[in-house]
Amino acid sequence: MTSKQRVLTGITTTGTPHLGNYVGAIKPAIAASRDEDIDSFYFLADYHALVKCEDPERVQRSTLEIAATWLALGLDTERSVFYRQSDVPEIPELTWLLTCSTAKGLMNRAHAYKAAVDANTASGEDPDYGITMGLFCYPVLMAADILMFNAQRVPVGKDQIQHLEMARDIAQRFNHRYGEHFVLPEAETDEHVATLPGTDGRKMSKSYDNTIPLWLPEKKLRKAIMKIKTNSQEPGEPKDPDEASVYAVYAAFASAEQRASMRQAFADGIAWGEVKQQLFELINAELEGPRERYEALINNPERVEKELAVGAEKARALSGPFIAELREAVGIRRLA
Repeated sequence: MTSKQRVLTGITTTGTPHLGNYVGAIKPAIAASRDEDIDSFYFLADYHALVKCEDPERVQRSTLEIAATWLALGLDTERSVFYRQSDVPEIPELTWLLTCSTAKGLMNRAHAYKAAVDANTASGEDPDYGITMGLFCYPVLMAADILMFNAQRVPVGKDQIQHLEMARDIAQRFNHRYGEHFVLPEAETDEHVATLPGTDGRKMSKSYDNTIPLWLPEKKLRKAIMKIKTNSQEPGEPKDPDEASVYAVYAAFASAEQRASMRQAFADGIAWGEVKQQLFELINAELEGPRERYEALINNPERVEKELAVGAEKARALSGPFIAELREAVGIRRLA
């Protein structure tokens, strides 16, 4: 019998989940949590949130919203480990052990740091103006998140592949110096993961202010969907589904049969208002039950906290003995 693959996913706690997050990351990850051949680790990356968010209330609120979202959508916490990063003190301790083995030159090459330096230089500022050590050392904390649990696979977007490569470099350097302690993680990117367009046709993103929040009440959800940008083609005119944002969103939620039927409706000249109405009905039907569970969880933070406490206990059952092994390896030992 083959041993289980360990897969780890982190969610930064800086905002409210939207439909793009749901389709692109949450839904496939929750499906993976039910796979008996996978050991799934999901964590709320609240230390990472501090790199780009200085609003304490927002970090706390986002932690609650994201945790409640995953639980409401059916994450199997019996078969997976679901924890808050800051509840596992071995992670920042490992971050320091790794920092002491990580070349500064490696960090200099990180895309986010280079982009910040380039922006400063272009605006005539000092190259390091406004850049914190949190931003600079972010890849080491990410490496610690992964290596703490020796995850073999880490699903990431293309923009995070470099950080996975850095985690491998950091692990190799530590292994070379102190013995084989870490497996080398593999980045897992899915070419078929849906990237939803937002209400303006661009990629759905908080930075574009074009998102449709996941947990809008029914009436507000319909209103948001009705705002999705379309062209000026009249009812009766054949329309191209591959050029329409509203169809791309529909396709992400629909079955193969529903997609085929909608493509035919486009060819037959369906009115934009009717497309949007059908899209609303489709999304609302999928989220209706989870929305009730989400509201119940948001209004009962103690229940969410309890789930996270159980997850932290499971995580620390692994991280505690492992950090003891790593301390021994680097020479932080009892004298007698």
